[in-house]
Amino acid sequence: MADLKTRYCGLTLKNPIVVGASNLVTDVENLVKLEKAGAAAIVYKSLFEEQIQLESLEMESTHQLYSDWDAEHDSFFPTLKHGGPAEHLLRLRQARNAITIPLIGSLNCVYQDTWVEYAQKMAETGIDALELNFYASEIDFDSDGAHIVNEQLEILKSVRKSIRIPVIVKLSPFYTNPLSVISKMDKNGASGFVLFNRLFQPDIDIDKEIHHYPYNFSSENDNRLALRYAGLLYGKIDGTIISNTGILSGNDVIKMLLAGADAVQVVSAIYKRGIHVIETMLHEIERWMEKKRYPSINEFKGRLSRENMIDPFAYKRAQYVDILMRSEIFMQYHPKRGELHDEREEL
Repeated sequence: MADLKTRYCGLTLKNPIVVGASNLVTDVENLVKLEKAGAAAIVYKSLFEEQIQLESLEMESTHQLYSDWDAEHDSFFPTLKHGGPAEHLLRLRQARNAITIPLIGSLNCVYQDTWVEYAQKMAETGIDALELNFYASEIDFDSDGAHIVNEQLEILKSVRKSIRIPVIVKLSPFYTNPLSVISKMDKNGASGFVLFNRLFQPDIDIDKEIHHYPYNFSSENDNRLALRYAGLLYGKIDGTIISNTGILSGNDVIKMLLAGADAVQVVSAIYKRGIHVIETMLHEIERWMEKKRYPSINEFKGRLSRENMIDPFAYKRAQYVDILMRSEIFMQYHPKRGELHDEREEL
């Protein structure tokens, strides 16, 4: 039987399939089902400081509705303060007690002090690692990219010093040079990198003329960017490489491992096909390994990374011109030779 064990940011996992952060994992019954289906680890839903701030402001606003009503009533409500992250921490402890596989916390904050404070509180719940969500959706034209990266590096270093569990960084792809950013974070204590955070983008309803934010599941083609960077990073950093987004089948997992990823995170596949999809994906990986006679993942991990490729341009994006100029590609879409000739002239 194929050995699917892999390393994940200092943790030994029974296989490379990790369930990413989502609303699915807030239900304890789902956590148990995910473990039974074969999940090697679970990332709990993110703790968002912005959400806590919003809830706190709403609570304060409610308490001030009838303040100073008259000389005898300063307020009709008792003096209460928002509980902060207390509810999330309680649920995190319950999740930790519900499963035996590694549980990873996920954190998204605004201020550096809060990053450290919340990281410490989450580490105390017994989680096995902590995932930091780093991204910057800038709307300021004067904001400097170097400043954003340096700020994130300082947050990483501060959090790393404050807790003893592995610290993972989940990044967006929107850096001028993701390789440089990842290399710097790797040298400053990041135990692993999740590639990449799939950010919600606004859409417009043209009938109502309003913005709305639809939840779009990832598709198979969405995993190409993660595959590319897994292939570029393999052998170049000490941290674990985790591919995320568009991992919908066992074949997708195999591709990421061949490129150089140590593990993957899945969410959309579970929403689309149910929790049992994990078991299906694991069977697909095992069948492929047996067919190829690979006894363990280490036997083929990174086999098609840039580090191990003879072709130095395999992961160089500019080579798309060479791909498009291949006759078989044109013949696939333009079977008539006349059309093939015309398309080449247009290029």
